[in-house]
Amino acid sequence: MKKLDTQSPDFQAELKALLAFETAQNPEIDRIVADICADVQKRGDAALIEYTNRFDGTSAQTIDDLILTQDDLQSAFERLPENIQIALKTAARRVESYHKHQKMESWTYEDEDGTLLGQQITPLDRVGIYVPGGKAAYPSSVIMNAMPAHVAGVKEIIMVVPTPKGERNDIVLAAAFVAGVTKVFTVGGAQAVAALAYGTESVPQVDKITGPGNAFVAAAKRRVFGVVGIDMVAGPSEILVIADGTTPADWVAMDLFSQAEHDEIAQAILIGTSQAYLDEVQTAMNRLIETMPRRAIIEASLGNRGAMILAKDLDEACEIANYISPEHLELSVENPQEWAKKIRHAGAIFMGRYTSESLGDYCAGPNHVLPTSRTARFSSPLGTYDFQKRSSLIQVSEQGAQKLGKTASVLAHGESLTAHARAAEFRLKD
Repeated sequence: MKKLDTQSPDFQAELKALLAFETAQNPEIDRIVADICADVQKRGDAALIEYTNRFDGTSAQTIDDLILTQDDLQSAFERLPENIQIALKTAARRVESYHKHQKMESWTYEDEDGTLLGQQITPLDRVGIYVPGGKAAYPSSVIMNAMPAHVAGVKEIIMVVPTPKGERNDIVLAAAFVAGVTKVFTVGGAQAVAALAYGTESVPQVDKITGPGNAFVAAAKRRVFGVVGIDMVAGPSEILVIADGTTPADWVAMDLFSQAEHDEIAQAILIGTSQAYLDEVQTAMNRLIETMPRRAIIEASLGNRGAMILAKDLDEACEIANYISPEHLELSVENPQEWAKKIRHAGAIFMGRYTSESLGDYCAGPNHVLPTSRTARFSSPLGTYDFQKRSSLIQVSEQGAQKLGKTASVLAHGESLTAHARAAEFRLKD
């Protein structure tokens, strides 16, 4: 891992270089995705079947071969060992409980003249959730994307998940059952995103698409945005740990590994206030790496984008964290709630030495779909509010129209919009 010191005259340049990540779109991927989206939009189910067979190595003859029903999901759940069933239910229950607190409610108030103003909250009608199904299975992604939609009151939750070589993962399908998914299509890639966005003879058009995917999925989500809503275009996973030296070095080392093992471009950063402690964590990492099945990925990730930063104190560490704006921030310090008040930008803040980031990934309750690549400066985690809409309510009284009408008339004439002005003036008594 790179070693940075805030007292170095080159620190800011080194930090900026560390965080730099090429997020520009790949023209070749964009071209391929554009062709796939256009073809699915034009040919519907036929194109979806063709691309699924080509890219996933399946042999579907009709769209029915790619559809799973509630009975299929329940059967997958019932095939699992009891301990996995309990774990899925526990995680789903905790995520549901947390997201109920986020649910927005409608409200109104009245002016003195009887004019009513307010906001009406309604759920989206239908959403699509994308669940990766390539190198690994992610039942946690099913729960984190579906449960907030369920809490929001979305009537239909359509899940798409690729099944390479036709292999269906029972734990992913069981998670869909537990989280209240309506229907599953075993398709993936840009073709799945296009099907959800435009609709086909069998795949219903959705209002919003959420969930992570590879570069082709990300490019497809960017392309269909505007036809449908999307959650975000996520970058590589990130963790930033601020440690005051009171947490066992082995714990911190494993927390850094927990994000580095995602892939070679994930980022793990440790900020400490003691060089001796940073050295202790490095020693622990050197020892523990021997036990990691994904050692090669972890080493590549830490070597490519990982770093240890020596800060003069925790105040400075928090300011650096605000600049980095990490997806996951661990405050592995004494009095973490006090230090959390100094954090302005982070996807999720994990407070205290017992709060490993991995608990947030699976079962703590808050959503694990988080802003990456410094976008926590202006965006938030996926939540119930992402599956609700706000409509403004305006009911002007006769008395209110006299005052508001004059104001609107003046402003409309100022913009040379005569019909706007006259519409307000018609309602004036004098």
